[in-house]
Amino acid sequence: MLWIEALKFFVYDTIKILVLLFVMIFFIGVLRSFISPAKVKVWMQRGGIFGNFFASFLGAITPFCSCSSIPLFFGFVKAGIPAGINFSFLITSPIINEYLVVLMLGFFGWKITLAYVISGMLIGVFSGFVLGKMSLEKYWVKDFVGDSINLTEEKIFNNFKQRIIFGFYEANGVVKKIWVWVIVGVGLGALIHNYVPEKTIQSILETTGVFSVPLATLIGVPMYGSCASIVPVAMALFQKGIPLGTALSFMMAISALSLPEAVLLRRAMKLPLIGIFFGITTFAIIITGYLFNILEKFLV
Repeated sequence: MLWIEALKFFVYDTIKILVLLFVMIFFIGVLRSFISPAKVKVWMQRGGIFGNFFASFLGAITPFCSCSSIPLFFGFVKAGIPAGINFSFLITSPIINEYLVVLMLGFFGWKITLAYVISGMLIGVFSGFVLGKMSLEKYWVKDFVGDSINLTEEKIFNNFKQRIIFGFYEANGVVKKIWVWVIVGVGLGALIHNYVPEKTIQSILETTGVFSVPLATLIGVPMYGSCASIVPVAMALFQKGIPLGTALSFMMAISALSLPEAVLLRRAMKLPLIGIFFGITTFAIIITGYLFNILEKFLV
């Protein structure tokens, strides 16, 4: 019976994802305890594309959604970090994070997850690099006020046990915040996986054709949701026949670009800069989606 299969899908994937989630964030938290905020600032201020790469890497190992990344982004702005490097962090942080990687490993497997992580970092690096080459200073709001994170504040760890405790509390805190979204996402995925007719998905694909990637991206931009709820839905759509790149573009757009994010950024940026930022990032996601569609047969 369909409801039994949906229930099995829901229970198994919920338990698997929550366990993987806790373990992964715990280890990343311990690793992050070795990173000094002062050194982060120095590395991000280095010139050339290295600064963009490091900012993108930092974004990938921070467990933030698009709106949660903004206070740290504001802190970087106030610390004098170049704009293009700031954007590399802001773009990559919501596209890649620990719990998204865990969810993708559980649903898509390691090959697609690795390709997704690499493409997400490339989007952040090169979009930030392009934005950094543009004259954007005139589009910043002067003397903006925001709850930015203090980059000089350093947490002291006297021994490895304290780092273990830090990792445990970080994993516990993140799981507490998103466990509901995991349940919602897996539940929606189970319903789509077992109840949405395959012919319905195929008819949508036949209607949109080659434009499915930009359409999925543009639909995702005004939406907002947790990665924990998006990944299972993207996987269910993929299993029903949606091309891989189309499903991942939809997921990337929701993760990296949202109306709440634009509202928060308005405190620091004028509207033309927000438009430029959204436009370049959207274009990069669309190109990545087409690339994934081409490479799908090698990744699945």
